[in-house]
Amino acid sequence: MPEFTFVDLFAGIGGFRLALQSLGGKCLGFSEIAPDAIRYYCANFGEESGSNFGDITKLKDLPYHDFMTAGVPCQSWSIAGKNLGFDDDRGQLWNDTLYLLNKVRPKVFVFENVKGLADPRNQDALNYILGRIAEAGYYADYHLLNAYDYGVPQTRVRIYIVGFREKQYFKKFRMPSPSPGSVRLSDVLDHAEDIAGDKYFSRNVKSRWSLSCNDQGFNDYFLFNDLRNGGTTVHSWDIQDTTKRQKQICTILLTNRRKKDFGDLDGNPLSLSHFQGIDPSITQKELDELVELCILKEVSYLYKITDFQHDDLTENQRLVLSFNERGILNADKLKVRREFKVRKVSVSGILAELVERGVIVCIEKRYDFKNTKISTGLNGINRIFLPSSDIYPTLVASDTNDFVTNINIKADTIEDYKAKFIKEVFEKQQYRKISKSEACKIQGFPADYQLPESRARWMKLVGNSVAVPVVQKIAAAILRTGVFGDRAEDFGADLQKFKEQNSVQLSLFGEW
Repeated sequence: MPEFTFVDLFAGIGGFRLALQSLGGKCLGFSEIAPDAIRYYCANFGEESGSNFGDITKLKDLPYHDFMTAGVPCQSWSIAGKNLGFDDDRGQLWNDTLYLLNKVRPKVFVFENVKGLADPRNQDALNYILGRIAEAGYYADYHLLNAYDYGVPQTRVRIYIVGFREKQYFKKFRMPSPSPGSVRLSDVLDHAEDIAGDKYFSRNVKSRWSLSCNDQGFNDYFLFNDLRNGGTTVHSWDIQDTTKRQKQICTILLTNRRKKDFGDLDGNPLSLSHFQGIDPSITQKELDELVELCILKEVSYLYKITDFQHDDLTENQRLVLSFNERGILNADKLKVRREFKVRKVSVSGILAELVERGVIVCIEKRYDFKNTKISTGLNGINRIFLPSSDIYPTLVASDTNDFVTNINIKADTIEDYKAKFIKEVFEKQQYRKISKSEACKIQGFPADYQLPESRARWMKLVGNSVAVPVVQKIAAAILRTGVFGDRAEDFGADLQKFKEQNSVQLSLFGEW
């Protein structure tokens, strides 16, 4: 195997290190500031805390190394965040990383970040980063990869920026070919051998929006949500005691709230007059009853600015008022404005203040589903995955409301499929969150990787990590270029020998 050294920046719990050590790399040190991450990085690799270079913003140099890795904090570019880019100070950590790259000048580097960095909204930021890399004399390109294609049963799309100091190796580099489905959810579930019944595994039949389908085209998971509709969507009115009439009213809202006739947003609340325009028999009392059941909620939608003048309004109150259209404020339009995201202003709170002061008055009430956040789901459940599923959703630091069950379901019709799920899984509470060992395996770590006992703590560490097999496969492709010695032609034989000598450690990476 070619010999090389590496430094692990924004190291987390060591995903990059696991991957590079599996290829014979020697770690010269790491940089991390999160106490939990430092503690368990050292515990898993037998390191002393002194091997931590510390806060990257205070580093002026690093020991020379061949290979630099960095999982630069991703919140500034994440879709889950506010998409503020360099308006968020965390985005400036890229400058610290690029400074050290130019200072030390390793032969090669791999930087990882969330896919949001490659989003058109952040194109200027990505161009800036790539431009700085080019100014440092490196040849680099970025790649959007899904971890599911490279050895884990998880949909985890990330951007990987791979760069070389010398052009000849950059031209030789080829991203490894994907092999989707090589590891599936059932492969990482605890006690998978105890799953009862016909496994009825999926056959890679995919609909446009499905993560995983069985051979009949039914989803291998059930979505708990009032904003979507489908054969495997479980709504509030499916699991609460509701009348046929109440179900009909809910369906009217579900099927009409995304129509442009009722607003410009992707989902708009409807007023009583809107409901009656669709079904004239709907009454105010019926809507109030659904509010009492906590299926619907009443929302203040339009406000009229009064003639009452105030000279002592706050800056944020004046800003909200400035976006009026002919004296009318639309709450939904205000909430999506970038100005309020940057200022971290609660539009609902400001509107409430203005109502209390008599500056504005609500002139239109509308009705929407009470549960309008898709990831929250219903009753704390977003999705429940059957063991036949190919894939699990992206693990995140804050955890999710996703669950798994060890019960397989077989049915001839989608209606029977859903009914059996509600009866056998939901009503009997035969579902659970993934365990620590399962989370490790879903990210490509050993099942017994040392982590805290607290779920919130270990989930934060695992969710913030890289998917180990993806990095391992990228690094193996880098080594094949011969960048660490003109031995590319011998790399295949060396790699095979190394795999045989380290078969137990490398088993978690799957096929290369």
